[in-house]
Amino acid sequence: MSNVISFKDVSLNFGGVQALKNISFDIQENSLFAIIGPNGAGKTSILNCINGIYKPTNGSIEIFGEDTSNLEPDEIANAGVSRTFQNIELFENMTALDNILIGAHRHINYGPVQGLFFSKKARNEEEKARKISEDVIDFLEIEEYRYSYIISLPYGIQKRIELGRALAMQPKVILLDEPAAGMNNEETEDIARFILDIHEELGITVILIDHDMNMVMDIATEVVAMDFGEKLFQGLPEDAAKDQKVIDAYLGVSG
Repeated sequence: MSNVISFKDVSLNFGGVQALKNISFDIQENSLFAIIGPNGAGKTSILNCINGIYKPTNGSIEIFGEDTSNLEPDEIANAGVSRTFQNIELFENMTALDNILIGAHRHINYGPVQGLFFSKKARNEEEKARKISEDVIDFLEIEEYRYSYIISLPYGIQKRIELGRALAMQPKVILLDEPAAGMNNEETEDIARFILDIHEELGITVILIDHDMNMVMDIATEVVAMDFGEKLFQGLPEDAAKDQKVIDAYLGVSG
């Protein structure tokens, strides 16, 4: 398999704070790649570097073999990278369908004049976006919430809708920043099932951050462990659970 993302000696500084220190790793196509570590370890900084929100101070990042140093977040998104966030970033006074349609926006191709007169091309493009969004709604089993306003929905459903918006972009790579945060056991099991389906059925490369180690160890194909901006470990989940550096930094100091 080819690499979809390569970090090459990436460092990230904010003034006197070094968020990432010479990080190197490769993420292979169609992997379910998890990044673990305590708060402040640099996990979200890695995702922000991947989708162009942060630019590395040193080193380089390649996505699909292309150096992304000069690419903006929208250009990286158009290349096939979507994401969700730690905190829900939805439009509360819009429906679930409208929020998901926003994700399908990058597939719409018509100009302002065609939109003004709602030409045949505009109608066809809007129908295409609606079909993409409805397929996502079916996939995530949220049909009953299609026309519900976000502000009225339970937290777990809102997280699923945010995942749906990212899927509506039809990405090649999806970045999931703590998708199970704040969820109860049943909601966590549901989101884990959908992440597995995204990986196995849709064939999308998944990069996952989460603090639920049971979920991560059950579904990830590869793990990177971080602490204070440094990479402690990279390998199989079962090996991470036995690695002394990972145990000391994150899983609990052994007696």
